[in-house]
Amino acid sequence: MFIEKDLDKIKVRGANLETIEQQIENFKKGFPYLNVIKAATIGDGIIALSDSQAGKYAKYFDERAKKLKLLKFVPASGAATRMFKSLFSAKDEGKLDKSVNEFLERLKDFAFYDKLIKSIGSESADYQTVLEYLLTDKGLDYGNLPKGLLHFHQYGKAARTPVEEHLVEGAKYANSNGKVKLHFTVSPEHRKRFKALIDSVLPTYEAKHKVKYSISFSEQKPSTDTIAVNMDNTPFRTGSDDLLFRPAGHGALLENLNEQEADIIFIKNVDNVVPDRLKKKTILYKKALAGLLLDYQEKIFSYLRKLYNDEVDEKLLKEILNFLETKLCTLPPDGFGSYSVDAKMDYCKRKLNRPIRLCGMVKNVGEPGGGPFWAKDPDSSVSLQVVESAQIDLGNPQQKEIFDKATHFNPVDLICSVKDYKGNKFNLLHYRDPQTGFITQKSQSGKDLKAQELPGLWNGAMSDWNTLFVEVPLITFNPVKTVNDLLRNEHQPA
Repeated sequence: MFIEKDLDKIKVRGANLETIEQQIENFKKGFPYLNVIKAATIGDGIIALSDSQAGKYAKYFDERAKKLKLLKFVPASGAATRMFKSLFSAKDEGKLDKSVNEFLERLKDFAFYDKLIKSIGSESADYQTVLEYLLTDKGLDYGNLPKGLLHFHQYGKAARTPVEEHLVEGAKYANSNGKVKLHFTVSPEHRKRFKALIDSVLPTYEAKHKVKYSISFSEQKPSTDTIAVNMDNTPFRTGSDDLLFRPAGHGALLENLNEQEADIIFIKNVDNVVPDRLKKKTILYKKALAGLLLDYQEKIFSYLRKLYNDEVDEKLLKEILNFLETKLCTLPPDGFGSYSVDAKMDYCKRKLNRPIRLCGMVKNVGEPGGGPFWAKDPDSSVSLQVVESAQIDLGNPQQKEIFDKATHFNPVDLICSVKDYKGNKFNLLHYRDPQTGFITQKSQSGKDLKAQELPGLWNGAMSDWNTLFVEVPLITFNPVKTVNDLLRNEHQPA
């Protein structure tokens, strides 16, 4: 199947042959569907906070934050190409659909308008010229840049990129004694531009918010790319007879996350930002969710110390098991009642001594994204999982009925605790489910192929974490999927 130069290429990429062979086996067998038990809803897997509770937990976080290492982790490597899909069609094929017309009619309402007109040198250019200067390297080159470097929001005569909005957010809730750490995952070809932008604006934001930033970057590792195969599951080869490897989706970022050093990590996608006038709710809920996580963490660590110090009697064991079921929504496997006391103790240690993630959930308004469910785990226990539609057998009437009852979805609003009760870092790679990947059909140079994604960062990559779902206000979720999303009120000046 593999020739000598294939083995050399695999080695250069930092991967190993066993992993590649397993990926090919996954193509042949496919990934099993997840067995969802029921949708998580308010009061049954999803916590809803009152305004007073949110304020209380935010205050608790503020008190604890001074002694914690905080980090804001921002996946920012995605290209903005899909944002401009309809504009590319208009530029290349002259297709003027409703969205293109809206874009052209409201051109002055985009934060990048002044920069675009300056690049063109005229306000009266035809639409083809406008699109060419917007999308290609003849002008702004937005069609080839990542979202993080585009101008999203207008502030008077100035404009801000998503990267800058994350700097502002970081100062407001990822701030420990005036120190703010942010980590951006970027693509190699754009790293210099990210760094140049941040270097140019950092003094301004440090002075304005009275903080000191520490900014770091990482790139998705080539070793996490997955091999592509032909439709018959044999390795796909390019015109030069080389193996083809493809990025394995956001699940590959688990390795980047695993290298970070922090007590609490905030995770939020680069395009989910709003102007300053709408940040108040986001900041309140980020702090509230972090405070709630710390509250749960304190209880979990207390139980673990007693478990590992043999300080647990029958009454306390019952309390711990009740906490696992009612608070962490982790149900034991069938036959658990007949387990010995020692086996039950081991079960409690295993389930409690894991990374913790708290996932914000918004009411489902038709946006694509993973939803909150109770699902069966490989060890036959049941836990809360963020599940994508592709992981559910929608051909099964019972599973489809459960899927259709989901009331919320995950907007990639996560807060994570990645250290154990002794302060040691977990190896996050030990807490993922390798059986939750995705297989999709793609093409390369006119030839069909099959591609494989690793378990998603907030799906299978975190499947063996202690999980909490909390409802967050819809205003905290404002992604930019198409350029015209920037015309929504949430992205416009007051």
